[in-house]
Order: sequence, then C-alpha cells, then structure tokens
Amino acid sequence: MSAGDDPVVGGGPAAAAAGQLVEVVDEQGAVVGTATRAEVRADNLRHRSVFVAVVTSAGELVVHQRAAWKDVWPSAWDVAFGGVVGVGEAFVDAARRELAEEAGVAAPLEHIGGGAYADAAVAEVAEVYLARHDGALSTPDGEVVALDRVPLAALGGWCEGRTVCPDSLALVVPAVLAALGPHR
Repeated sequence: MSAGDDPVVGGGPAAAAAGQLVEVVDEQGAVVGTATRAEVRADNLRHRSVFVAVVTSAGELVVHQRAAWKDVWPSAWDVAFGGVVGVGEAFVDAARRELAEEAGVAAPLEHIGGGAYADAAVAEVAEVYLARHDGALSTPDGEVVALDRVPLAALGGWCEGRTVCPDSLALVVPAVLAALGPHR
C-alpha cells in the first residue's frame, strides 16, 4: 500500500476524521473542553456520541461491518449506525447526519435511551435513537463495508463468534429490546 492509498497518511477519511474537533465532557455530559478526534482517541477522553438502531417492520435489526480504517474497532460489526457528535451539534442532529452518512437513510427518529460507556478504547456519553426503515440502504461515506439484517430474537446467536462493538452492545441492545421487545 502506498502512502496515497493509506487512509491516514494519504489524507483519506481517517485523516479527515482525526482532525475533527470534538467536545470533551464529564460523566454527566457537561462540556469541559475540546480536543481533536485524534487526541480523544489517543487519550481516551470522554466525548458525546450517538447511536441509531434501524429496525424493519419484520422485526429485523440492521447491522453493519465497519471499515478497516476506522480509528476504533476497525472491521468490527455494529448493531447501530452512529458516531461522534460535533462541537455544538445537538444529539438528534448528529443522529440524523450519521444515519444519512453511514446508511444513506433519512427517517424519523425516536429517542429510546442513552447513558455513559467506558472501556480501554472509548469513553462516551451517548444518546440512542430508533429508526424504522424497510427501504434500501447504501453506504455513501465508506465507513460501512457490509450490511445485514438480523431478527431481534436471533441477535444473541448472531453476535456469537463475531467481533461486535461493545459500546453499542451495552447501550443500544438494551434500549432496543426495551422499546420493541425481543421478538418484535
């Protein structure tokens, strides 16, 4: 791979994301400063994020595989679309933006939960939204490399044997099951 092909060195999407300014927050979500996304990742600074679970009328959860160039959990599977909230951006606006960027979808959003999550890779305060969508999906920004649909009742088995983003498992799955039930 040449430097021009490398997503960080060659100025690709990872390099662009690394320079994004992000609000650093305390455990309650109050802004305490700003840092670049690269600094947030390097120092595991707590930041704001959003998740959007997409479900079909057949009770399927849309899941996706992340691109290999992502700065956290590359190539992992995820049960929600989403990402980092921009400086001054409202959670719901970030959720709409992320859903359009990663899934090519504009759909009404229902707020279904939120909370804090922290591990060795990520520290975040997040809000979780639900979008109901039966139509086509696309991956316009290149952050998503594969899409699938999993019946909610089969989600536990689907997760076995796959690397799945732990923050969305911790925050999104309980919110979706509380909102829809395990079989809907």
